[in-house]
Amino acid sequence: MAATSVSLGIDIGTSSCKAVAVGPDGSVVAAASADYPLYTPGHGRSEQDPEDWWTAANQCVRQVTRALSAEGAEVTAVGLSGQMHGLVALDSDNKVIRRAILWNDQRCDPECTAITEKAGGIERVIEATNNRLITGFTAGKIRWVRDYEPENFARLAKVLNPKDYLRFRMTGVFATDVSDASGTGLYDVAARRWSELMLEATGIRAEMLPQVAESTDVTGTLLPQVARDWNVSSDVPVFGGGGDAVIQTLSMGITRPGDIGVTLGTAGIVAAASDFCPDNKQGKVQVSCYNRPGYWHVMGVSLTAAGALQWLADTLQELGPDAGISFSKLVGLARNTPPGADGLLFVPYLAGERSPHYAPSASAGWVGLTRMHRLGHLVRSVIEGTVLNMREILETLQDLGITCERIIASGGATREPFWLQTMADIFGREVVTLTGCAEGGAYGAAITAGVGAGNWDSFDEAFANLRVDASYQPDPANHQFYLGVFEGHRRLFQDLTEVYKDVELARKNG
Repeated sequence: MAATSVSLGIDIGTSSCKAVAVGPDGSVVAAASADYPLYTPGHGRSEQDPEDWWTAANQCVRQVTRALSAEGAEVTAVGLSGQMHGLVALDSDNKVIRRAILWNDQRCDPECTAITEKAGGIERVIEATNNRLITGFTAGKIRWVRDYEPENFARLAKVLNPKDYLRFRMTGVFATDVSDASGTGLYDVAARRWSELMLEATGIRAEMLPQVAESTDVTGTLLPQVARDWNVSSDVPVFGGGGDAVIQTLSMGITRPGDIGVTLGTAGIVAAASDFCPDNKQGKVQVSCYNRPGYWHVMGVSLTAAGALQWLADTLQELGPDAGISFSKLVGLARNTPPGADGLLFVPYLAGERSPHYAPSASAGWVGLTRMHRLGHLVRSVIEGTVLNMREILETLQDLGITCERIIASGGATREPFWLQTMADIFGREVVTLTGCAEGGAYGAAITAGVGAGNWDSFDEAFANLRVDASYQPDPANHQFYLGVFEGHRRLFQDLTEVYKDVELARKNG
């Protein structure tokens, strides 16, 4: 009997590598993960050793292929996903020059400003890439190496993102996909090509960058030794795959306009698929090429979402082990507090903000706090404040022509129904959770590879196994009430802008 064909997805995350094998029905047949260290060599700095990624990937894939062999299945396609924006610097011998600088590294803010000025200003940068240049993007990291590690910059021959270093070790090919390229700050998202203006402003040559493929395109095949080590055929194709923040949206089954994906984790992500490239003139959101060819991914990232409730819980834990603090208890207090928290508003900028406002120096706070407010009010206002902030991102997407018929929610906070009902009431849309898409970027990479290899005729066929697990409908009275609360919330950023400047000055002088 012929072996069952499966597609393999490998994801290089910030904390671990994950590999999943997906069968013909779209279900996960086998999965494995392996952790690796994160280095913080200074305040706001975040690095990893690419060799750790390769070691973890080998461990994961071998574990998966052993399980597949026992099940009589074989890998016929491989897709890749990984943390976006990181800088992997290689020399002319294809050796790693220094540890990779990651997406959450904040050291290059001055370099981003310098590149923007060199390119002709923010408007010119957005015109060239359809995005503003932020510290997370790869371009600023390259410029930082040029300015502060000239000996390393002199050796620089190739620039790769994390997943694409893995691709090079697997295939010997220097390539990336359109979604990961979109997050470098060097890519013309509308035209799907590298931007000559941004390369010149950053100070690198086009030949330093990888070739760019669509996510469903073949980028190479496994090197013979890698194939032997992984116990798969050396003619197995490796497909473009995608950057994790983009392919995570795909893994939720979002392949066409109408569905909006909201990820409720430490940060909050509001994302959509679009059949046109929005004109992101104000740079309020991030526009990338999507993993479905001919489509674009439009995303706003609020840097604090469920992480705000985590912060509140951690702070209360300082009262001691006898305080009896738990998430379920806190949410219970919020549930027993009226919508709007009796006039208490929470501004959720605990880590600055990226969307709906690009404001690295913004800070969080409560507005309207009085003696009548209790802990339940604080908790409810925190939950409402983060969702109201994401509602503003959704409105930004709609202003760009993105339609929203329903919300597909994912992330750790979705285990608590109160979050989801609050989201439905504030957004005024049906909110659903789906079964079968919990594997994230690795799952999306496997699906992309399977579609590219012809295992499925389309993404719709590949995602046919996704089913609605739970549905939350907006309460009409609550939604109407929240419309007024939202109008007050959305004015807070502008009202507090000068306050943020004073707070930042005091912080620097403190």
